[in-house]
Amino acid sequence: MVERMTLILDMFEHRSMRLSLMEICNHSGLPRSTAHRILEQLVKLHWLEHTPTGYTLGRRALGLGGYDGTHGEIRAAAAEHLHELQLRTGMVVHLAALEGADEIFLDKIGGPFARTLESHVGQRSFAYRTTGGRAMLAWLPPEEVEALLGKRLAKAKDWTLPTLHRELNRIRRSRGLSFDRGENSTMMVGRALPSVATAIRGPQGPVAAICLCGDTNTSFATIQRIAPLVAETAARASRALSPDVQPRPRGQHRHPNRPVSRPAAASPRPA
Repeated sequence: MVERMTLILDMFEHRSMRLSLMEICNHSGLPRSTAHRILEQLVKLHWLEHTPTGYTLGRRALGLGGYDGTHGEIRAAAAEHLHELQLRTGMVVHLAALEGADEIFLDKIGGPFARTLESHVGQRSFAYRTTGGRAMLAWLPPEEVEALLGKRLAKAKDWTLPTLHRELNRIRRSRGLSFDRGENSTMMVGRALPSVATAIRGPQGPVAAICLCGDTNTSFATIQRIAPLVAETAARASRALSPDVQPRPRGQHRHPNRPVSRPAAASPRPA
């Protein structure tokens, strides 16, 4: 088992490398079931991380090289831009990443109002329930969304898979901007507050999201008006993290860094 684990870990030649299960099977010669079982153990032990775009080195492996992990790099790249956004808007700014089917908060910036919110760094939430989570999910192919959330949504009472696909399509049509009037924020921050979020992107897709949250006096119209600032901040953070990431030129076909749309299913959206 140790020899096979080492064989898999040796495939990751640099810290940003991502490999799919199929690629790992092809390079290692291991059967799919065997490779999947070993990968699950490596993820559980934090030697690897399983992301929506494949497997990458986890914090335990990265720590051996003096690197504090993917989340630390994201926070460092985004920090200056998050503070500027908070100063320009006076609102609470959250930075979050997608881990499997969950959103995890990496940072939280704001004035006195921020301290009254229940959200905190390290908090996990179901990605489909959050503004930032949906902003990241919108950049994934529909089949990946279904693989991540299909089983969980089959048991959920507040959302369904067709409902989520329709919402992700709306985000794609809005150039990646995810909005919430407050109906889904109570379980995250403890009260109903309007918010807007958009994804920070890397070469392989979404790596994080910036979410701007208003207070009880903030109207949804205000959130819509300042949404371009959030998009601008995320674009700058994306360039700081991955300088080679560029917007898709018009007229080109599907690109891994552009949200992928799918036909909307006829299912009522939860209130």
